[in-house]
Amino acid sequence: MSADGAVTTDRAVREQQRPLRSVLGRFATGVAVVTAVRRGRPAGLTVNSFTSLSLDPPLVLWCLNRASTHRAAFTAAPHFAVHLLGADQGELATRFAGPGDRFDRITTRPGPHGVPLLDGTIGTLICRRDRIVPAGDHLILIGEVLDHHAEPGAPLLFLDGRFHRGPAPENDANR
Repeated sequence: MSADGAVTTDRAVREQQRPLRSVLGRFATGVAVVTAVRRGRPAGLTVNSFTSLSLDPPLVLWCLNRASTHRAAFTAAPHFAVHLLGADQGELATRFAGPGDRFDRITTRPGPHGVPLLDGTIGTLICRRDRIVPAGDHLILIGEVLDHHAEPGAPLLFLDGRFHRGPAPENDANR
């Protein structure tokens, strides 16, 4: 136990949450990297909490931990891009989930509204931040889809704390 008790408290909370995390980990999700720009600097992080919300109007959402070091960038940025990762992009997902300069030696191109775009993903959505909804220890960021693009390929999935190759959609040949 540390002098201030913080480590013990954090460990105790994590241990208490472990059974629920185990159950939630049984739900396979896609993996995405969300990017934005704040004060001229790119920001990006890996999420698996992305989902469609509405087709009319076209809305998507993703969740950001309130304690994230990228909170200021994403809550201030008026636009963001969601990059849907392909099955061979586990290394990219790990990079954007870890510490350090996530954009170091990564090829990006400027997108609409200055949002950095990643190459080689199976889908990209350019969004205008519509609203932010506080929910527990996370923020739900809702974005209006302004533009989108898809490429053929199998998705990267996250299940039981590991990445997995998803099946290639049958209609990939018809894109």
